Amino acid sequence: MVQSLSSRNSDSSLSTRGDQSGEADDDSEAVWPDLQLASAAGDVDLVLSLLSGGADPNEPPVGYYGRTALQAASLAGHLAVVEVLLGHGASVDTPGGNNSGRTALTLAAEGGHLPVVDVLLAHGANINRPASRYNGRTALQAAAEAGHLAAVERLLAQGAEVNALPSYNHGRTPLQAAAASGHVAIAELLLARGAHVNTKLQRYKGLTALQAAALAGSAPLVARLLALGADVNAAGSYYNGYTALCAAAEAGSEPVVDLLLAAGADVSMTAGNKHWTPWRFAVAWGHDRVAEILKAAEGKDTIAE
Repeated sequence: MVQSLSSRNSDSSLSTRGDQSGEADDDSEAVWPDLQLASAAGDVDLVLSLLSGGADPNEPPVGYYGRTALQAASLAGHLAVVEVLLGHGASVDTPGGNNSGRTALTLAAEGGHLPVVDVLLAHGANINRPASRYNGRTALQAAAEAGHLAAVERLLAQGAEVNALPSYNHGRTPLQAAAASGHVAIAELLLARGAHVNTKLQRYKGLTALQAAALAGSAPLVARLLALGADVNAAGSYYNGYTALCAAAEAGSEPVVDLLLAAGADVSMTAGNKHWTPWRFAVAWGHDRVAEILKAAEGKDTIAE
């Protein structure tokens, strides 16, 4: 039984095409070993049979988006499989494939699977293992981004670092991650635990907490962050970046745009690869009313380019 990993955008989507023609390190057609597939499917009997037959519980992830058997089971929340694999010597902190490199604990937290999180921690999972370089997440960052409040609470109680550094490329601190997804309750909890409001963003696809909240169109969180001293005119990241006002303009959120302008947001600041102004972002995304507001803020009376 062989299947292939074909989704570039989903951590848990497996193809059933079974294309054996690609190389093992081809990120679009990496073939997973049977144990990894059985673990992802939660098939305890097959997992036990494969292990009894000599399958390696620590066979490395295949391709850019691969998972070890333990990571695959953890992401899907298959507690029984996780326990079997750990009992057969699965390494708890092995990194995942090259794209994101997420450990079993990070993946379990991402899925909000508290029983799996607890078992992995009991087996020595490093709760503060740094995020990998590309699109990586710590366990807390992943739980915050996915909106799993109970998992965030559990990880904080177990000593997760609230200000852990983000991944170099497309990274997020826990607060930035929660803000980007509009999870206000989680953001409030992180702030109460000492999350830094103005953590420097990463060079590639980074967002400050305020920029993230603006892009999510979350007026309550934007207001809260501004009240705590968030830098309203922080520059965007070098690649795919936004100022807070540019982010709000792309989101088309009039309430957020109004909040930012009232806080002194600079309508002339540009961001992104094309160095667009906030007005240009609004026009590009078809948000005519926001474009009018921004044009008025620039002291102009037309929204024509």
